[in-house]
Amino acid sequence: MSHNTARESYRKLSERINRFAQGAPPTDLLFQILEVLFTPAEAELVALLPIKPFTAETAARLWKKSETEARNILEALASRGMMLDLDSRHGQTFVMPPPMAGFFEFSMMRIGDHYDQKLLAELFYEYLNVEEDFIKALFTTGETQIGRVFVNECVLSAENTLHVLDYERASQVVETASHIGIGTCYCRHKASHLGRNCEAPMDICMTFNSTASSLIKHSIARRVDKAECHDLLAQARDRNLVQFGENVRQRVSFICNCCGCCCEAMLAAKRFAVPNPISTTNFLPEIVEDKCSGCMKCANVCPVEAMGMVSAGDSRHHKRKKAKVNEEICLGCGVCARVCDKQAIGLKKRGQRVITPVNTAHRTVVMAIERGKLQDLIFDNQALASHRAMAAILGVILKLPPLKQVMASRQMKSRYLENLLSNHKSKRAEA
Repeated sequence: MSHNTARESYRKLSERINRFAQGAPPTDLLFQILEVLFTPAEAELVALLPIKPFTAETAARLWKKSETEARNILEALASRGMMLDLDSRHGQTFVMPPPMAGFFEFSMMRIGDHYDQKLLAELFYEYLNVEEDFIKALFTTGETQIGRVFVNECVLSAENTLHVLDYERASQVVETASHIGIGTCYCRHKASHLGRNCEAPMDICMTFNSTASSLIKHSIARRVDKAECHDLLAQARDRNLVQFGENVRQRVSFICNCCGCCCEAMLAAKRFAVPNPISTTNFLPEIVEDKCSGCMKCANVCPVEAMGMVSAGDSRHHKRKKAKVNEEICLGCGVCARVCDKQAIGLKKRGQRVITPVNTAHRTVVMAIERGKLQDLIFDNQALASHRAMAAILGVILKLPPLKQVMASRQMKSRYLENLLSNHKSKRAEA
């Protein structure tokens, strides 16, 4: 009977997790992962919590416990990376991060004895790389992605530099961050337990702002200053790693320095026949054919196998090759241009500019609309009880393109929302 009760707790937690725009398909492997990360009692309690940030007072009311008891439980969860402990102008709040990028990574970002990390690595590998449903849902559903690629700033020409906005630079994320934390790379740490990791640096996973503050507070990440973080970015570029960060313009919460052999995002880009499961930069490689020697350095470092070799069409040297880029799958990271010692690769602007969500709230609402989960966001445990939460969601919807507004309206089947959108459209037309 106790086993059935525990199983029910993890089932409820799974349902709670799947109210996120980026959820986690409920399989036996997911339940095994959750059993490692949460006790049955914790799973039962966390299943009751809202998606959006909440206070210890809110948790206490939902759990029917004292505020002190609730705070102690929440802080214990935060100490293991299962909850983020945030300080805001409204006081201390908590939020459960999504599975990825979120508590899956945080469980492996500190090497220690909080979890059986070898067991976790094996379970994560099976869940993400063998079953594949989670990774497919994460990277191939909807247009708006969790993460985006930052262009390698070292290879930008003077002209290209003029077209790179501040939020498109990893260096600017570092410069504007209120807190910077460095943790162990989840992907390579996981791979190391399976004997599959490469030699790229492990202590190089970057978190910023309120996320970094929480992880630093609980020793999941170590605090660094801007100078050290810039040095780590330079090391990553020297190792031909790709900067892959949160897909927002303001207050980016993470930047991973990714290799093509361990990183789940890079592996997904190679495994699934879907263009751009990762949001790209606004650049594409441009081959200067008369300079290309066909040395294959660019193809060897491309993390998603977008760079290949084709015949150079040289009648005197039939075996001569030249580089050719598959623009449909290219990330625009610029790593290929960095390694080309013949200066045969430059960067050109994409034909259509890539749109980056303004902030986390904007991205979350758009992802929820695209994945048919807007109702989960609006009818979250506490959203309807909070005018501020509802106003934030509706504020994002009113700023969306007409097509996304139609999608939102159809999902909600709400006359109130339809009237709100109609009135907003009329006011814009009058203006």
